[in-house]
Formats: sequence, C-alpha cells, structure tokens
Amino acid sequence: MSDADHHTTSTRHWTLAARAAKMNPSVIREILKVTEKPGIISFAGGLPSSKTFPVAEFEAACAKVLKDDPAGALQYAASEGFGPLREMVAAQLQAQSRAAGQTWNVDPGQVMITSGSQQGLDLVAKILIDAGSKVLVESPTYLGAVMAFTPMEPDVVSVGSDAEGIDIADLNAKSKDARFLYVLPNFQNPTGRSMTEARRVALSEAAQQSGLPIMEDNPYGDLWFDQPPPAPLTARNPEGGIYLGSFSKVLAPGLRMGFIVAPKAVYPKLLQAKQAADLHSPSFNQRLIHAVMQDGFLDRHVPTIRSLYKAQRDAMLHALAQHFPDAQKNPNTNLTWNTPAGGMFLWARLPQGMDAVSLLPHAVDKGVAFVPGAPFFAGQADARSMRLSFVTPSVEEIHRGVAALATAIKEQQR
Repeated sequence: MSDADHHTTSTRHWTLAARAAKMNPSVIREILKVTEKPGIISFAGGLPSSKTFPVAEFEAACAKVLKDDPAGALQYAASEGFGPLREMVAAQLQAQSRAAGQTWNVDPGQVMITSGSQQGLDLVAKILIDAGSKVLVESPTYLGAVMAFTPMEPDVVSVGSDAEGIDIADLNAKSKDARFLYVLPNFQNPTGRSMTEARRVALSEAAQQSGLPIMEDNPYGDLWFDQPPPAPLTARNPEGGIYLGSFSKVLAPGLRMGFIVAPKAVYPKLLQAKQAADLHSPSFNQRLIHAVMQDGFLDRHVPTIRSLYKAQRDAMLHALAQHFPDAQKNPNTNLTWNTPAGGMFLWARLPQGMDAVSLLPHAVDKGVAFVPGAPFFAGQADARSMRLSFVTPSVEEIHRGVAALATAIKEQQR
C-alpha cells in the first residue's frame, strides 16, 4: 500500500447508527471504578459475595461433565438451551408456586436458557419495543433494564410506587397503549422492597382487565431471610407474563446463566432474537449448572447464603441505628432507611437539602462508597436517595463503613 492509499484509508470515519447515541455507560459501573481505590469499603456494588460460590461442587461438576458428555459440552447446541436444565427450571418454578399457594404449570418448552437474565431483558426489548413505544417501569427501577430498553427508543414511563409495590391507581392512569410493565416484585434492585400479596393480587387483576403484559424479573427471589415471597405474578396469569430468572445470585454470576419463561405467543420470536444474538448460551456452562443442581443442591446451599446475607443486613441496620439514633424522630435532619426482608440492598434517604451525587466524593475521601439513587429513576429523580449493598463487606467493614458515611454526612450538613 502506498503512502497515499494509507492516508486515504486512515481518514475514513465510522458512521454510527442513531441508536448507538442512546447507549450510555452504566453509571454504577463508572462509580465502581472509583471504589477500586485501596482501602475503600464499598456499599456500591451489586455483586454476590464470593464466599457463597460453591467452588468444590463446580470442580466436581467440571470433571463429571467432561467425562460423561465431552462432545455435547464443547459443541454447538440448541438455541433454546440444554433440555434437562430447562426441565429442571420448569419443575422448580412449579414447586415454588405450589408452596406459595398458586398453581403454575410451566412447560419446559416455554423455558429458554439465556446468557444471564440481562440478555433476557435485551431479547424482550428487541421483540416488543418499537421507537416511541410506551414502556412502564417502577419508581425507582433497575438501571440495567432501562439500559437494555433504551436503544429500542421507547417512551419509558415511571409508575408511582410505595413500600408495598406499584401504585395501582397510577398504573391504571398510565397503562393505555403500553407495551408492557417491567417489575421486580421480590427484594427489588435498588430499593430492596418486596411487593405485598395484596398488591400483587390488585396488580394482576388490573393488568388482566387492561390487557397489559407484565415482564417479571426475579433474580433475588430465593434470597429471603424469614419467609419466602408470595407467588410470582406470572403464575397468576401465565399468558400475560414473561418471567426472567437467574442463576447468578444463588450459584455463580461469572457463568452468565439465566432463563426466560415466555407464553407460546411470543416464545418463537424470542428464540429468533436469541439465535441472532449468540446462537445459544454456552453448552458447557449449562451442563455445569445442571450437574451442580442435581440431588437438591440448592435446597442445601441457598440457606447458607440467606444466613450470611441476613447477618450482614442486621449488621448494617445496627450500625445505622447506632450512628443515626434520631432518624425516626427527625427524618428531615437524619439519614433514614428501610428494612429489606431479603436480597442484597437497602434503600436510604439523606437529610433534607442534601444530594447523594454531591456527597459521594466526600464519602470516598472518608473511605466508603455507595450508589446515588438518582440514576434508578426513569421519571423525576429523588436526589436524596442512595443504594447500600450489604452482602460483600464483612460485618466489621460494615460498621466502619457506616461510621465513615455518618462522618461524611454530618460534615456536609455543617
């Protein structure tokens, strides 16, 4: 190639699609970069505790899978996913629903294995959202879902929510012509709240009356502390719901394994979107998950996760009460917070006049990090809100981190 040819080639420019302009970096992952400084106690990440990873079981499963079916584990496979794993997912969902007093006849043919439940969000967005489509979300909602929806150029509308879940009156006022409602009923990210049984009944009835489909995301449902959550929304109206689940929070997030349960009316299009995205989720990883889950392993393993997370939640609640003893008496001048009944997150609110984004660098200077709540709102944001994750720091780190947070807040109030 001549110098002239090289010059011509090097001055050409890539032309990005219009949708690329709507793709933005994850605010949370940008914040996590700050928390990587040595000595920072992080309440920011949404990562499961690595203490919960069943390493020995995965080591044994690797050997078993490669011994029993090396060709299947290392070869291309069906886009729907590994048949025995899909059957296992269907059986577990049916059993959990029965235990919660609801019958849900899950057909394995409606289960698709995905590369994490995040891929499920992406696939649903691709087949259900057109430019300008109205999509309803909770207030606040999972940031990763909004990021998955945004390239499809929807009109994301925030529905009022309280400690019990979706505000049904506000939902009814906004549901006309909406493509679907996206909701996390159990130990929601970011707030840690759970939808009550009464609110689930009301939501299911309202959705059926208006013909509004519900996209139910449930990555945290197994992480309950005292009692399991009510039956899934999808179990109450299977033809009107798409259900997303994940193995990340109960086994290992690095394997990137999740699943979708979808009505037969939309499953074929989801499958086509899956084929276009990655052909299929990794054959080896699917077999690993299936092998580890044999013989009721999750029934023995998940309670150890619950016990660990509950102890760490309790440590955070104790530390917050110790450093903000007047929170309930004077909520406008103190940090306030909720008490999640499971999951990985606690939702807090700063004193009146403060801003969590402005507070963050001062907190980092004191040695602690959190996630400001504002990015989780599709509508009007609450600048005072913040998400605190309690699952990765130790109990001792939680106490030191809350003390540092209290110092940062009190100094900012002066």
